Amino acid sequence: MSPARRANASASTRKITRQTPIVPILQTEPNTRRPSLVARKKRRFDPHAFLATIGEGRSLVHFPKKQTIFAQGDAADAVFYIQTGRVKLSVVSKTGKEATVGILGEGDFFGEGSLAGQPLRMGSATAITDCTVLRIDKKAMMEALHREHGLSDLFVAYLLARNIRYEEDLVDQLFNSSEKRLARILLLLARFGKEGIPETVVPKISQETLAEMIGTTRARVSFFMNRFRELGFIDYNGGLQVHSSLLNVVLHD
Repeated sequence: MSPARRANASASTRKITRQTPIVPILQTEPNTRRPSLVARKKRRFDPHAFLATIGEGRSLVHFPKKQTIFAQGDAADAVFYIQTGRVKLSVVSKTGKEATVGILGEGDFFGEGSLAGQPLRMGSATAITDCTVLRIDKKAMMEALHREHGLSDLFVAYLLARNIRYEEDLVDQLFNSSEKRLARILLLLARFGKEGIPETVVPKISQETLAEMIGTTRARVSFFMNRFRELGFIDYNGGLQVHSSLLNVVLHD
């Protein structure tokens, strides 16, 4: 090949080489996306874990039996979640008369009035057994409810169930006899109708407290408790045992 032809071939090769586009390599793109997906899964919020652990604005508090958790008139600055034990909610009138509003157990919230702008506690909360309670500062609870839909769904569902319970209590108070009201309270304390196995042994609760809850006298409560025991609806072996047969009192017209 002549020198002129070799020069022309070399020039055309350089031209072709320069005109060849550079294609970017995209093979690593799928790999770069995977870590972000994994990170998102790791950040997935678990409301039950939130309520079972301590953290910013959350602390575990242990209360022995009969200890006051908060008193009527205290600053409403936190929400409480019961991990273990039972808590009594009560209110005292200006004349000094005390009424029991409810008995709460594992998985229940209380003190939620602080989230609705309640500056002071409208009632008192007292441990009726040894309790382990998660205390959540008002600010931390508000931020978590706005940020985490899982927690807000759980909390709203609880409040709705509590509201239904209050409506049922009102209907029970207006239309049912004191005997039926007592039977219903005992079944609720044994957690009949809730998920899981009922707690047939109810934590020790005084007849005065039961009388306050159903709106009658201690003498009437004592009379009906003796009748329930004679009929085999309850027992006192190692504590108050409530049997499902007590439902017959509630369902009987």
